[in-house]
Amino acid sequence: MRAFCRVRLAAPILFAVLFAAPAPAAQKEIERTGGPYVPTPQVVVDQMLRIGRIGPRDFVVDLGSGDGVIVLTAVEQLKAQGFGVDIDPDLVALANGEAKKRGVADRARFYVQDVFKADISNATVVTFYLLPQMMLSLRSKVLSELKPGTRVVSHDYHFDDWTPDDQYTWDVPEKEKITGVPRATVYLWIVPARIAGTWQVKVEAPAAEAFDLTLKQRYQDIVDGVAVGSGIKERKLSQSLLSGDEISFAFLAGSDRQQFKGRVSGDTMEGTMVHAGKKISAKWTATRVKTQS
Repeated sequence: MRAFCRVRLAAPILFAVLFAAPAPAAQKEIERTGGPYVPTPQVVVDQMLRIGRIGPRDFVVDLGSGDGVIVLTAVEQLKAQGFGVDIDPDLVALANGEAKKRGVADRARFYVQDVFKADISNATVVTFYLLPQMMLSLRSKVLSELKPGTRVVSHDYHFDDWTPDDQYTWDVPEKEKITGVPRATVYLWIVPARIAGTWQVKVEAPAAEAFDLTLKQRYQDIVDGVAVGSGIKERKLSQSLLSGDEISFAFLAGSDRQQFKGRVSGDTMEGTMVHAGKKISAKWTATRVKTQS
């Protein structure tokens, strides 16, 4: 967790700072910084990198990077690349010094910067250890600036009503000396493509047909979907799934089921449709003609 003061607080004092109602001035400082600097135990870092499935092809961005341990571990042990941002220049200097000491300064860099102004667009993984209000404030940045499929990993705190795609809780006794709580939870989200709206779908031969597809979305959940075509009754979607830029859905066509799988790219989609009853498959494409919020 990043710093709003450079002195590491004793556990009872830190616990009070984190969970007691702060004075207005202190609250503003916490909102600006994300909370006091709390070192992340290595065992927690390792679990964050595990649940984030980080590997050599990843570019990791840590918002509120503190001493840089998350990026340094990802770069040194998993051969990734990345950078961290923090508003405390002493911590940034410490992290850059450690990167140089470990011989990874060409792949791990740290900057003095406000997390809200950081360019995260090239990240494949973004990590956090920030207090709940800061997490909530950053949610729109995460959803609007990251590419679909980007993995987002957080320690202990989450994005309120944006349900994680995965999470893991376990005992971490060494945390009790720092926060007063001997347990940790890591959360994983996969940034979803924006699919809400009306799409014109075309299925190629041999199963040629065309229909309009209307989708409603709440984060990674397709909460409603309807297909309507010329001379075709309304078809409610089933088995709908969105993971990053991958989408799948199905509907009944007579007594048979048509299963669609594909990828989303902005205002277009394409993939393969399997018509189970007729044992045929065909390519399909879609273009968004109306966007819904």
